[in-house]
Amino acid sequence: MRAIEIIHPGAPEVLQLCERPMPVLKAGEVLIKVQAAGINRPDVLQRTGNYPVPPGASDIPGLEVAGEIIDGDLTGSGFNKGDLVCALVQGGGYAEYCAAPLAQCLPIPKGLSALEAASLPETFFTVYSNLFERAKLSGDETLLVQGGTSGIGVTAIQMARALGHRVFATAGSDEKCRASESLGAERGINYRTEDFAEVIKSCTGGKGVDVVLDMVAGDYVAREITCMADDGRLVIIALLGGATGTLDFGQILRRRLTVTGSTLRPRPVAFKQMVADKLRQRVWPLIEAGQIKPVIFQTFPLEQAAQAHTLMESSTHVGKIMLTVA
Repeated sequence: MRAIEIIHPGAPEVLQLCERPMPVLKAGEVLIKVQAAGINRPDVLQRTGNYPVPPGASDIPGLEVAGEIIDGDLTGSGFNKGDLVCALVQGGGYAEYCAAPLAQCLPIPKGLSALEAASLPETFFTVYSNLFERAKLSGDETLLVQGGTSGIGVTAIQMARALGHRVFATAGSDEKCRASESLGAERGINYRTEDFAEVIKSCTGGKGVDVVLDMVAGDYVAREITCMADDGRLVIIALLGGATGTLDFGQILRRRLTVTGSTLRPRPVAFKQMVADKLRQRVWPLIEAGQIKPVIFQTFPLEQAAQAHTLMESSTHVGKIMLTVA
């Protein structure tokens, strides 16, 4: 099969088209004939040598795909060979065929194409597990999303808004702020020209937000602490601003704040199956009703994966960057 491999850590040009053997299925896996695959920040980190492949996972990049199930034991799953699904995988997505845990496969939501469905798994699993399982966002609580026009950001804004929450989002330009507002954010905050902590305090009557979803970390953490409500939760899911920062432990103690974080890729299949079940119950109906929509910025053919990564690193996109497989 054709696939994209990382010939050595480096710039996007190290992504090269190659021929690889077909995946060998493990117990509990199905073989998917890939129609489309998503590009995600962890793919970039893997390409640069900063995100090791988990033991037993494919070294081919790509964490989400959509396509046709063509092999595997489907007993009791409700799926049949020939069904179109989208799936979260540990690797191997940039290829014509990909092995996926059956437990991490979801039906393509009614009304969506395979391309649109392939844009869902990585961000939807990440957002749901962190906002609603880890941070316990509920009731009438409020949310701040750092990086509101990233793949994670457009998902978090729409999902939280559709489930009844006030959402605020940061972005790097006024244009991107308006884009985040068009997706459901109450206020887009230009982090280059505004202090997001001051804006949040102003918009919430001084209370602050209940949950912060943070992909930046670094020196953002200190400011995030100041704009969180009492009993607030900060969830860190990436370290684009650095792995170290300063914490005011006095505020954490006095106001009962929680600082936590997680990465999705190493989590066991059982955890991801739980998230898949919750997505199918709570979120897939919202997609099918049009309350949450895939946001795809640009697509590239598989052989242009390097160009797709160049676009990802430019941070000029709004939403997902995708690969299509002929």
